[in-house]
Amino acid sequence: MDSSSTECAGELLDVVPMVMRSIRTEMSRHRITGLSVVQFRTMRFLQHHPETSLIDLTEHLGLTPPSVSKMIDGLVARDLVVRQNSSHDRRRIALRLSPQGEESLDLARRATLESLIAKISSFTLSDCEALCRSLNLLKDAFSDEVIIPEEK
Repeated sequence: MDSSSTECAGELLDVVPMVMRSIRTEMSRHRITGLSVVQFRTMRFLQHHPETSLIDLTEHLGLTPPSVSKMIDGLVARDLVVRQNSSHDRRRIALRLSPQGEESLDLARRATLESLIAKISSFTLSDCEALCRSLNLLKDAFSDEVIIPEEK
């Protein structure tokens, strides 16, 4: 590993927690539905991976099955998530967002996005382009860590 990679990794360790703290703060400020960050991540995962199983979600979040099950129970009780039989395997329970969940997620995401836009609005066009290129490099580097549920 060269010194530029080491320096860059150190910057990631310093900056990513600050960005996540800002996102959490904004989500808390715009608690239209009272979503926690983990609930938001869960709903975003379900939005991108409809018919996810509880096990797939547990692996994605890195939490224990009982914790995820309890969280899903709460989201189902609030009519944000729906449990249903999988269209691929009747024995499997699939999770998906309800229409209210889709709307709530969209509202929370828009409020957080507006906050992020305000934070970077002073960046030059060149800075924004460089940031987007860097973020795409990160996305590519970490994309193999994203869990995509398999059809069972």
